[in-house]
Formats: sequence, C-alpha cells, structure tokens
Amino acid sequence: MNGFLCVLKPPGMTSSDVVVRVRRMLPRGTKVGHAGTLDPEASGVLPLMIGKASRLFDYLVEKEKTYVAQLKPGFSTDTQDAHGRIIAGSGEQVSLEQLQAVIPQFIGDIMQIPPMFSALKRDGQKLCDLARQGVEIKVDPRPTQVHAIDVMHVLDDGSFMLRVRCGKGTYIRTLCHDLGAALGTGAHMGLLLRTNTGMFSLDDAHTMEEIEESGDLQSLLVAMDRPLSHVPRVDVVPWAERFVRNGNALHQKELRGEMEIGRPTRLYLKDQFAGIGRFDGEIVKFDAMLLE
Repeated sequence: MNGFLCVLKPPGMTSSDVVVRVRRMLPRGTKVGHAGTLDPEASGVLPLMIGKASRLFDYLVEKEKTYVAQLKPGFSTDTQDAHGRIIAGSGEQVSLEQLQAVIPQFIGDIMQIPPMFSALKRDGQKLCDLARQGVEIKVDPRPTQVHAIDVMHVLDDGSFMLRVRCGKGTYIRTLCHDLGAALGTGAHMGLLLRTNTGMFSLDDAHTMEEIEESGDLQSLLVAMDRPLSHVPRVDVVPWAERFVRNGNALHQKELRGEMEIGRPTRLYLKDQFAGIGRFDGEIVKFDAMLLE
C-alpha cells in the first residue's frame, strides 16, 4: 500500500499521534510518516506518506502552505500561543489600521527565531523538552518566506483572524509574536488551522473517524505522483525496464523528454511512476526508486 493520505488533524493530538493511529491500520512493517508537523493544539491538513511515498518527502517540502491564525494582541507568552505563560504586555489593544501598517515588514524573505517550545533539536534534544526543564539556549535566526498576510476578520475581543501564505519552516506562532513586538503591545497566537500544504487542502482531508471507519484505506490514498506535478516528467523507453528495476543509471538514449542538469525529474516506465532521477549532463541516477 503506497500513496499519500490527507488527514484533518484535530486539536489535542500530536502529528506523531496521528501517524501511530494510522500505522495500526496497516500491514505490519508499513512505513508511515508525516509531511510537515502541526502543533498539538493546531488543526488542519496533515499529509501522511504511506509505504514507498515516504521516499518522496524531500520533493514535497518546498511547497507553499496556507494557514488561518488568530492574532491576539496585548500579551506575549513563553510558548508564543494561548497555552503559555504571559511574559510581557499590558493588555493594550490595537486597531486594524495599526496592524495593517506593520504587516508589510513581514512579507517576503524574512528571518525568524524559532520558538523554544518547538520540535527542533539541539544536541539530540528537542527544544521544547529543554524549555520545560528551564534550560534556555540561544536559537539562531532562520530564513523563511511569507508570501501574503491578509486580515480576514476583526473579532469582538480585539483579536484578528489572519490568512497567511508562506513557505516551508515558517512558524506562525513566531509570526504572531513578532507582529506583537512590531506593534509595541506584545501578541500571541490563538487558534491555528492549516488549510493547504502543497496540493493538499481541507477539501481532500479525512477526519480520523472517517479513516478508521473506512474499512478500505487504499481508497483514501492519493497516488504518489499527484503531489509532485511541479516536478518535470521524462519517460523511459520500454527496453530499458531492467535498468530501471535494478536502479541502474540511465543514458539519454533511454529517455524521452527534456532534462535539466541537477534538477529532480519524475521518471515513468510504461506510464508507471518509477521514481525520481537527476541528470548530471551525461547520465541520470535515481534519487528515489519506486519500482523493485
């Protein structure tokens, strides 16, 4: 059983919890992983990689993500969300005009300092575990990209619902925290919903109840090549089948289509997705084999 399963993760579950529950439904030894962590209290789209699809993770992570997040000005917390301890702020509220004035600072290529309460590791230990032990370490800023921040609603409690389109590795909690710093009032994140990651959206997502009651998980899987439509395709000539199945390097005479040097490319044999290859100018070597 190979493919992607789009899960609607509920709040209160870790991404690893979802993986464990789905793995129990599959034949023993089936690989299952998630393509992008969601915070335990966040909800929304969580793609799982089933079987050989786990070999394709590196070709998914560059895709854009979309979130709906609640920005709560007035207080900053140590976790940068509503579940943390207040560490700064007087409760001062801000206007829509004030918020819109600072948003442009956070559009484009920006730097973020990942939160201590995160799954990032330092010397083999998760930052969140170190934070719970009271250990503070210096976390270096990381580059990320925010494509758009739109204010969707102004709520009665003075908070704002934002739609954020961003690249990989963007911490929405940190974005809310940094917006609060720019406003001068402090802020933290309330609710968080991931509505899209790459080609996966809420429309494709299945609840845990739907998955566990399906009786046929195969019918819920997305084909392995569907999320990779952004990766160019090349076909292998039929007489080179044994080279493909052995994972041998392929020469240009055995391929039909244009290949760019160094760029990952989908390889197909008789219209079957055979894997990901890379052209070095003379031959194509497999980065990920899917036929055996």
